Amino acid sequence: MSDLAWFLVGALVKSIIAIVALLTAFAYMTLIERRVIARFQRRVGPNRAGPFGVFQPVADALKMAFKEEILPTRASRLVFLIAPAISVVVALTAFAVVPLGGPTAWGNSSIARAWAPYVADLNVGVLYIFAIASLAVYGIVLAGWSSGNHYSLLGALRSAAQMVSYEVSITLAIAGVLMFAGTLNMVGIVQAQAHQGIWFILAQPLGFLLYGIAAVAEVNRAPFDLPEAEQELVAGYLTEFSGLRWSLFQMAEYINMITASSVVVTLFFGGWTLGSLDGVFGLPFIWYFIKVAVFLFIFIWLRATLPRIRYDQLMRFGWQVLLPLSVLNALVTAAVVAYGLPWWVSGAIGLAILLIVAGAFYATARRSQPKAKRGAGQVMAAPTSVRLVADAPLPRSVDESQTTSVSASAGVK
Repeated sequence: MSDLAWFLVGALVKSIIAIVALLTAFAYMTLIERRVIARFQRRVGPNRAGPFGVFQPVADALKMAFKEEILPTRASRLVFLIAPAISVVVALTAFAVVPLGGPTAWGNSSIARAWAPYVADLNVGVLYIFAIASLAVYGIVLAGWSSGNHYSLLGALRSAAQMVSYEVSITLAIAGVLMFAGTLNMVGIVQAQAHQGIWFILAQPLGFLLYGIAAVAEVNRAPFDLPEAEQELVAGYLTEFSGLRWSLFQMAEYINMITASSVVVTLFFGGWTLGSLDGVFGLPFIWYFIKVAVFLFIFIWLRATLPRIRYDQLMRFGWQVLLPLSVLNALVTAAVVAYGLPWWVSGAIGLAILLIVAGAFYATARRSQPKAKRGAGQVMAAPTSVRLVADAPLPRSVDESQTTSVSASAGVK
């Protein structure tokens, strides 16, 4: 076979393996998340279907397959059916350029390079990921619009505004990494970290934090999961979806979570490398899997810990905090690279900016807290918009005899 034939066969086989692996990872990420959150909340979690609940994803898949599919009468039928598939296809396609190992992981021959542990090695791999990821908004917007439901449409517009807002911050947050690496190639960025002897998290602590926050908002995960908030918009763009179509949106969310973790590992934590170690026992993707697992756990940790914020807070945080800090980080990194300063200068300035911003947030939070009234039995005063039940007058239908009997019984107790 020619080199081109080996390349095409290798790309096809690796694509199938990547799709199967991502779908399997999605299924068991749901189980892992439920078990981890149960531990956070002092519960047991799913443990009935098989040992340790390992067959729970299979049971959930069967349940979704046989669950009734509802098609609203006012829905646009074709778009309503296609929208979930768009989200899944975009999520799977974005993973194509994520490298799990180097181009010579299996050897230097043309056949070994054709079977390198990644689907494609593009010179503009970072640009490809963000270009494909930006298409995910179409699946959500089309799902909300085609449902024929006002709540779904509002949820879709809310999600579109959120994703577009945080995409700007994501792009600027990684600008510093691209300046230090000097390339848009994902494999080249990992090799640049190995060549310079550092992980870019050390040179870009501010960029890493900004990217991490923006990525959580980009994939609609807690505490930024407002487009799917039941108490706000009756599940948003998912209101009219059920069964397999609903599960496709969840599949896209978890796959995007895996892709976001893979990107942060590749850009900031050396990808498949660990210092001079290039894999374990000839397997280059061991360190990659360990690092991605850590960030997937952080995604779950955030969901179990942080409360959901309001939509106005989310948009204000994206435009007034993340975007200016991303621009500032890009300017500082550009100055460091242009003047040939050592990498630790950028890292030190980034840490200083983080400390200043954290101090400003802490001071603002302290000033916004209502002051407690001094005196015996007094606690922190409630906001003026809150009226406690104890302070509210009794209804007129309650006569004095009922009030006296209740007070007497309370005194006896």
